[in-house]
Amino acid sequence: MGMLCAVSFHRYGRLYYLDPGEFRPQVGDKVLVPTDEGPEVAECVWAAQWTSDDTDGFPRLAGLAQEEDLRRDEALRRRRAEAKVAAKRLIREHGLPMKVVAVDHVRGGTEGGERSTIYFTAPHRVDFRSLVRDLGATLRCRVELRQLSARDSARVQGGIGSCGRDLCCATFLTDFEPVTIRMAKDQDLPLNPLRISGACGRLMCCLKFEHPLYSESSAYPASGQRVETPAGTAKVVSRHPPSETVTVRQIADGSTRRCALSDVCGSRQAYDTRDRT
Repeated sequence: MGMLCAVSFHRYGRLYYLDPGEFRPQVGDKVLVPTDEGPEVAECVWAAQWTSDDTDGFPRLAGLAQEEDLRRDEALRRRRAEAKVAAKRLIREHGLPMKVVAVDHVRGGTEGGERSTIYFTAPHRVDFRSLVRDLGATLRCRVELRQLSARDSARVQGGIGSCGRDLCCATFLTDFEPVTIRMAKDQDLPLNPLRISGACGRLMCCLKFEHPLYSESSAYPASGQRVETPAGTAKVVSRHPPSETVTVRQIADGSTRRCALSDVCGSRQAYDTRDRT
């Protein structure tokens, strides 16, 4: 048992949990977070509070940010903005099919010099050797270019998903797990790419969240199965494991309704194709 607080380096960005130690930051306070390149300024989004979890493995807060730290952070932000503008201009001049996603700048890192890392996306591999030379001369520091995948690009840029919430990959997901079209089929979702694709253009990561619930729902009748309901014989149209209900179409009048799973008694014999309406 110990205390934890959560911080973010960007507005609505990913949360990082730290042991506040002797400090008690409140929501909105600027704090110092230890990194490989030295303490960095972040914003506290979850005030320090007691938790039942073991906090031994969490990094310890380096302290509260002072005026000097805030000035240094603002200078780094300006430097990143200048590097992004310069990168976009030189990419246009070189005619390269690249899109700048983000820029990270380190002042006086472990190797003793400034370094700018430019993250980009491209439809294929790009020869950017001449671009790196021009960027180094323009920014007067060492420059690295790193190509991101579609999922990593969405994680870095952030955004709003179809659910109306911030992207999972930009907030709490730490690793990308495989997502397959079978997961959408098991959940009776329409196989329309516009409905099951995320901001990155790939299958939505949240398809995996509820999939275990659907894959283990052996108690549910299969779609198309003939069942008995309080209103009479019907055929299963879709299943809804989260609410423990099924949608059925009545054989007598063709109307559809949602019934509780406990009210449905089904035979394991699939309905005759001649019964389809």
